[in-house]
Amino acid sequence: MTAPAITTFGDLDRRSLDQLTRCAEAGRADYAVLCADHHPGYSQPIGGVVAYRDFISPSGVGYDIACGNKAVKTNLSVDDLPPVAPIMNEIVERISFGVGRNNATPVDDSVIDSIGDAAFAPQRSLRDLAAAQLGTVGSGNHYVDLFADEEGVVWIGVHFGSRGFGHRTASGFLALAHGLAFDGHAKEGEMDSPPILFAADSELGQAYVEAMTLAGRYAYAGRDAVVDTVLGILGARALDQVHNHHNFAWRESHGGEDYWVVRKGATPAFPGQRSFVGGSMGDVSVILEGVESDEARSALYSTVHGAGRIMSRTQAAGKWKKVRSGRSQRRVRAGGLIDWESARRDLTRRGIELRGGGADEAPGVYKRLPDVLAHHAGSTRILHTLTPLGVAMAGDEIFDPYKD
Repeated sequence: MTAPAITTFGDLDRRSLDQLTRCAEAGRADYAVLCADHHPGYSQPIGGVVAYRDFISPSGVGYDIACGNKAVKTNLSVDDLPPVAPIMNEIVERISFGVGRNNATPVDDSVIDSIGDAAFAPQRSLRDLAAAQLGTVGSGNHYVDLFADEEGVVWIGVHFGSRGFGHRTASGFLALAHGLAFDGHAKEGEMDSPPILFAADSELGQAYVEAMTLAGRYAYAGRDAVVDTVLGILGARALDQVHNHHNFAWRESHGGEDYWVVRKGATPAFPGQRSFVGGSMGDVSVILEGVESDEARSALYSTVHGAGRIMSRTQAAGKWKKVRSGRSQRRVRAGGLIDWESARRDLTRRGIELRGGGADEAPGVYKRLPDVLAHHAGSTRILHTLTPLGVAMAGDEIFDPYKD
């Protein structure tokens, strides 16, 4: 068997490369890519791209099917913007982060009817869950941000995926791969497990493509709904929008051959295709577009989806411990490397209005986005640099089984 051609960007993490190599070799892939924000993931690394001729990989796409970013350029300038603090207060009051929802009324979207009539019948049972969570954001590294570009124009940026609907869909197919029912509970393997692969032309492979595509529609509808809510809060109009998945599989042609290209935490960046890529809560984000070049072709027209973690959540925030005070008991974090209070003070000093967040999402947990993007300078160009004005995320105390 011919070894896959693997292209890497940035400082190489050996464990991530080993994961990607394992995924590529298992499915006899011709090409694979590690983007510069890569770090280990479940089976396939975050920032990893694999091109399979004959397979589709639910473990490659991952649990948060169709996680992605949307950015909208508004008709407001920073000079027009009311004080950011009350705006961010209203954002976290109107939009649900983590488990549950705070929306006064459910979001009405045709995708919910499509789920009720899903071609893959087991997804139909998830209709009510999908309806309840449409327009919610989740936790982890998912966010709703306000930005100003280099000309002082206000942008909205959001990052999240298909919520419980996508997670249950992914879990269901992993259960099916182990010979269980869709609603069975397959034991998740170790981080370095071999990939789950379905023959793309098999009944199960085709069912996964159908189900993944529907989860993608749901994720798009959710991001649209959240952006529309923020536009209403601002009293603004959208002048332009950029919207992409980065956990998904696409049918693409490379080198004259057709492949299923599985991207986990990697953004498609074909020539002229624009993408919104977010940094950490204290760093710039960008609107970029792909360009035609040898480097772009070797990257399978893929680029980063964010800055890339340099420490795990537990390393950053420590472990939860129970502390007793009198008759009451509470949970606190202990042993983390990040001084969260100091990080919050620094954000305040810089004029960034933060709502939620925690040590596991602090700026010090991530690489700097400009440094990461520099490794992809030959395949992308930056159109806008966005400076954060306000950041809204789930708080550290919120548990969410559907986070990225």
